[in-house]
Amino acid sequence: MGSMSPDVPLLNDYKQDFLLKRFPQTVLGGPRLKLGYCAPSYIYVNQIVLFLMPWALGGTGTLLYQLDVLRDYAAAALSGGLMVFTAAVIQLISVYSKSKSVVVKRMRTRDILSEEDQHEFTSCAGAETVKFLIPGKKYVANTVFHSVLAGLVCGLGTWYLLPNRVTLLYGSPGATAVLFVFGWITLCIGEYSLIVNTATETATFQTQDTYEITPLMRPLYIFFFVSVDLAHRFIVNSPALEQMNQILHILFVLLPFLWALGTLPPPDALLFWAVEQVLEFGLGGSSMSTHLRLLVMFIVSAGAPVVSYFIPSTIGVVLFMTGLGFLLSLNPSDVSMVFRHAVVRHRVGSRHEASPGNSGQWFRWKECLLFVAVLGMALLEAGLLHRYASFSQVSRHSAQSVVGCVLMALLSILWILRETQSIYIFGIFRNPFYPKDIHAVSVFFDKQSKLLKIGAVRWILLTLVSPLAMVAFLALDSSLHGLHSVSVSIGFTRAFRMVWQNTEHALLETAVVSAVHMVSSTDCWWNRSLDTGIRLLLIGIMRDRLIQFITKLQFVVTILLALWTEKKQHRKTTTTLCVLNTVFAPFVLVIIIISTLLSSPLLPLFTLPVFLVGFPRPVQSWPGAVGTAACVCTDTVFYHQMVPRLTVALQTAMAAGSLGLLQPGSHYLGRFEDRLIWIMILECGYTYCCINIKGLELQETSCHTAEAQRVDEVFESAFQQEHPQVCSLNEHLENVLTPCTVLPVKLYSDARNVLTGIIDSPENLKEFKDDLIKVLVWVLIQHCSKRPSTQENSHKTENKGEPSPVLPPASNNSPCPKSLEDSDSSNSDTDRDWSDGSIFGDEPAIKNRKEKPQSKDLLCTNLPIPGSVDSQNADHHSAGTGPKNDLYRMVMLGLPAVDKGQREDVTYIPLVEFSCSQSRLLSLPEEWRSNSTPRSKIIEMSSLFPEDWYQFVLRQLECFHSEEKSCVLEEIANDKALKDLYVHTVMACYIGLFGIDNGVPSPGQLVRVYNGGLPFSGNLDWLSEKPELFHLVRKAFRYTLKLMVDKASLGPIEDFKELTNFLREYERDWYIGLVSEEQWKEAILEEKPCLFCLGYESSMGVYTSRVLVLQEMSVHIGKLNAEAVRGQWANLSWELLYATNDDEERYSIQAHPLLLRNLTVQAADPPLGYPIFSSEPLPIHLC
Repeated sequence: MGSMSPDVPLLNDYKQDFLLKRFPQTVLGGPRLKLGYCAPSYIYVNQIVLFLMPWALGGTGTLLYQLDVLRDYAAAALSGGLMVFTAAVIQLISVYSKSKSVVVKRMRTRDILSEEDQHEFTSCAGAETVKFLIPGKKYVANTVFHSVLAGLVCGLGTWYLLPNRVTLLYGSPGATAVLFVFGWITLCIGEYSLIVNTATETATFQTQDTYEITPLMRPLYIFFFVSVDLAHRFIVNSPALEQMNQILHILFVLLPFLWALGTLPPPDALLFWAVEQVLEFGLGGSSMSTHLRLLVMFIVSAGAPVVSYFIPSTIGVVLFMTGLGFLLSLNPSDVSMVFRHAVVRHRVGSRHEASPGNSGQWFRWKECLLFVAVLGMALLEAGLLHRYASFSQVSRHSAQSVVGCVLMALLSILWILRETQSIYIFGIFRNPFYPKDIHAVSVFFDKQSKLLKIGAVRWILLTLVSPLAMVAFLALDSSLHGLHSVSVSIGFTRAFRMVWQNTEHALLETAVVSAVHMVSSTDCWWNRSLDTGIRLLLIGIMRDRLIQFITKLQFVVTILLALWTEKKQHRKTTTTLCVLNTVFAPFVLVIIIISTLLSSPLLPLFTLPVFLVGFPRPVQSWPGAVGTAACVCTDTVFYHQMVPRLTVALQTAMAAGSLGLLQPGSHYLGRFEDRLIWIMILECGYTYCCINIKGLELQETSCHTAEAQRVDEVFESAFQQEHPQVCSLNEHLENVLTPCTVLPVKLYSDARNVLTGIIDSPENLKEFKDDLIKVLVWVLIQHCSKRPSTQENSHKTENKGEPSPVLPPASNNSPCPKSLEDSDSSNSDTDRDWSDGSIFGDEPAIKNRKEKPQSKDLLCTNLPIPGSVDSQNADHHSAGTGPKNDLYRMVMLGLPAVDKGQREDVTYIPLVEFSCSQSRLLSLPEEWRSNSTPRSKIIEMSSLFPEDWYQFVLRQLECFHSEEKSCVLEEIANDKALKDLYVHTVMACYIGLFGIDNGVPSPGQLVRVYNGGLPFSGNLDWLSEKPELFHLVRKAFRYTLKLMVDKASLGPIEDFKELTNFLREYERDWYIGLVSEEQWKEAILEEKPCLFCLGYESSMGVYTSRVLVLQEMSVHIGKLNAEAVRGQWANLSWELLYATNDDEERYSIQAHPLLLRNLTVQAADPPLGYPIFSSEPLPIHLC
């Protein structure tokens, strides 16, 4: 995305035409009267007939009722029955047309009509016409259910709109006529969407309507209006119901308008929203992290007031409410885990006690003891105070007043202590107690730790003192001593639970109720008609709605302010929109109030100051389960590693109050280097909360970068001022982000450097080849010394006083070719050179005396390089070979099959004899000793082998634990046969990396080999077919390259000991590889201290390195305006799901420095958003 232009269209031309066709269809409930192309007139006539069909059927029943032919209920039944029949016929016609359609398989061709959403009609009743008009249902069950439901809607709607009934409500024939006409239009819209063709709703919650729930939306609201009218019919002498019925009849004709604007939620969103609202404000609970937990908690919580209503004893009611309120406020996962643990322990007995950690990672036994102690104290306190208060009404009132004063004092103290924990007070004034020297990280965290001690005092007051004080206040209330009532059961069940579920909010509500009671008269309506529980409930609702109203108002001001002051946000309509919002400010205020009352998001259309009331939805804003979807990429692993560490840091900050009030729906933004962390609180309870952490993309677009820079500016102005003034103002008060605190988190710092002058230096490249041989020697020796066989047998001495023979491996390549005179491309030279017994022919190998006369003819049989075995004259060795020679026989792999009779005499190979018995423990695996490198080349390059380094590495080994360790290592270091094996293998690997040419490698060649691309050579297949050796060679190459970079930055290496320290550090603390490798991700998740990667930036033409270092870093945390997030997500849902405006350059996704619009869109759940990481609900225990 490029930088935003004022002329960026809200919708492109195609989407504008699409929206202009879709919106009339939504308004009318499904009829497509604006097609965008020429269609036969019968298409429009048929849709109009189907649209008015319910009115005709309902009008029949209405006419018969008006003529006194039928009673009202009979007329409704007649209309409903006719509608069921008509709906069934319509659905059968749709099914019949589908069955008549013939599917012809043919080659795929471009269907222009389909692409442009056009249809070709042949006749008025043709199959194509019917499918266009009546798409039909996906499921047979829905076909039946929707037809029956259509009959109920028509019958009850007829009863609802009977003229005589409407005239009785309003007493005006004119009002009756208007309500009758427009009321039936509403019914026709609802019926059409149910049985003919369902319109796309502006209020869309699910991305896909799998179970055809959308057609039920409009009939659902019709049923609600009718149900109030039915209640008014059968409940006489109810003025409240009569007034409600009159109001709803007026609103009934406005339903199409509300449906078109998307103000009314779809059924699934309505269900979860209603359950959340009742659970939070009616039952004292909290929003939950999953829909299943929400429904289960709602059912359990709803049973609490019912049970308390039937408990005969007042003290039993108090104890029941106190205990159950405490238990329901705990984390349900922890409670169920402890319950399962107890059941398992009971079943398996003492055997289960031996296995630690069975009660869960988070729910520790200390917490269990704390909860049991607190619950016991609360029950004891509530019982004693309730019993004591029953003796004297005067003492009860005076004691409750005293406790109320204590609660007000606690509220003030907790507020002061909470504000001292964050950088800003009220988000406006800088906190004078907050540490100022953020640049000195260690000093800053030391000072912050002292501030956290104040947070510990706050935690004690909030977690232990305040709940017990509020329990005392409630237990002393006089309402609990009277007869049970529904209001007392509901109000006090909620109050006793809120004490634990959300202590800070409950403390505020209790303090307000106590203060109002002190200053108001006892005869006022508030004190006389309402008990304390209902007062607390009403105060809780007002508190929540007031906070929502303030945050929504801030959101509106931010949008208007940004549109006017930010030059990049200016559009041609900027002045017009600002003037209209100023002129119609009361209307905008009404929209804000309605949105607040419904607890629904305030939807800014295209994120412009054109405000609508979004439909109510759950706090999570999205229908899917939390953490189940993310746009995973290579950077996702950083967030995987970060989450456990960040969770621990958040636990401390939340317990201290550094993040302010914790409530479901709060959003926080974290910033560290190029990483952005989005944190959302899902649910809260007693000493715990559940959060969701999302990671935003690291590969930043221009819009992402612009907003990330503004985030950095906001945090820098708060935390990185050199000489901040005392109580200075927040410079970014208009931004939706308010800085809170800084958290110490152990994370990977990411440093990227350009290697120009290092990787292309001729001196460094020349030293690289020498260092590579040394590193290869070290890696191979370390690998062999750490083999299990070496570790197990290093303390044993085998073959005492006898040399240890080693058998060279069999060949897996082609037989020995014909002899050529010392040709670099010939394998037979290598065979002849190896026939002397040692690798370079210095000493003769042990010969079998019976083999000696024939040795001249067997150039390929004596110690051959595996892969070049000559099968010629193999049968000459059959004579004179006994059981001893069977040990020396060799399997010739890759040769043609030999008859059984001819397999008796297979060539045997004399063994390599080690001078030290322990050398075999460090011997290279047999399959590594074979290669196709010419012997002459190995002899030529053997001078490069660092024998002194080889012996130094051997003498530093730690794999031998005997008392004579130094003597053993000295003997191994002087073992020539072992050295020859290492020389041969190391030089073969060296040639495999750089080829036969011994020139200086180029930087591009280093990068290719680093990435795993070997140059073509004779050893390419040999090295590639040995994964373990290939892995070691690649590791040695990468270690060498990292060594070259370190030498360039730290200086040359002085001695072998320093080189060994470098290599040991690479082995212990580093992962050196590629970002695309799976081991890179594993190293990050295992928290390897350091990681290194080499790369090439093609756009700049430079070689780069990337170094990750795990260390404690500062993560800035700020709180976002929750209503700004909800409003932008509501607009995103409308734009993508209804307007289908998925243009990557659309206006509503462009960078916005105040709203952080691009980041907010990214943080939405997929498929609408695109976070690269999203965690499952994470429980954070605040104790």
